[in-house]
Amino acid sequence: MRILLTGATGQVGWELRRSLSCLGEVITPGRAELDLARPETIAPYLQQLQPNIIVNPAAYTAVDKAESEAALAQTINADSVAELAKASAATGALLVHYSTDYVFDGSKPSAYEITDRPNPVSAYGRSKLAGEAAIIASDCRHLIIRTSWVYGARGKNFLLTMLKLASERDSLRVVADQFGAPTSSRLIADVTAQLLARIGRDAQPTASLLHLSGAGRTSWHGFAAAIVEMGATLGLCKAVPVHVISTADYPTPAARPANSLLRLTAIEQAYGLQLPPWQISLQHCLQDLAALRAGR
Repeated sequence: MRILLTGATGQVGWELRRSLSCLGEVITPGRAELDLARPETIAPYLQQLQPNIIVNPAAYTAVDKAESEAALAQTINADSVAELAKASAATGALLVHYSTDYVFDGSKPSAYEITDRPNPVSAYGRSKLAGEAAIIASDCRHLIIRTSWVYGARGKNFLLTMLKLASERDSLRVVADQFGAPTSSRLIADVTAQLLARIGRDAQPTASLLHLSGAGRTSWHGFAAAIVEMGATLGLCKAVPVHVISTADYPTPAARPANSLLRLTAIEQAYGLQLPPWQISLQHCLQDLAALRAGR
């Protein structure tokens, strides 16, 4: 089986390169071969490659910068996704695509169901929703996976930022009125591989839209406090206090959903996958990071 993986150097793509290797040949083109900022490169490359599965973690993810670069975010997150979907429909390949909690406005008091109507409040969220719509409109075989608060031992993410700041400062101030569930890139990659193993190369997915995150609920403040507590124990940062602030105390160019919690029922019922509490994945990620930094 031939699997095309975009964005293989990103934090999710790097983990997918590992997890998908047990399913078949994983092909990881560079930007010179396949560039989502240039949608015209997609169809010729896929026509030549003829993959059985296309896995697309590549995305424009700079949420605040997207407010001033909305056109570029739209090109990468929607226009190029539309081209991937058209190619998938033409060849019969299964397209696995990752979306986000930011397709919702965050006004719902409880966890978002896959059936809830999206209403993004940022340019980034709108571009990701447009990507979802393009896939559905193409009628290709697809699996759209929405996830939230993604972090990992590599790349740029909240976890690495908090560890750095907790090593440099005497205290941290983190927003406590935005809620969701942290999700490790390793969990996303491992669950994706399990989903593909269950679906098979040529089958139609039992459910084509899923929510995937760590189980449970916390705030950005709660996530940061857990990072500092566990990280200090492993020697990755100092044990500094983490103070509560509100969203109003930390204005950003892009609006964030106050509630990003995703209901995980569909992935459990359709595929029998029970997702672990977010704290477990965080502990594993920090242990991996400590081993990485120690050269083990």
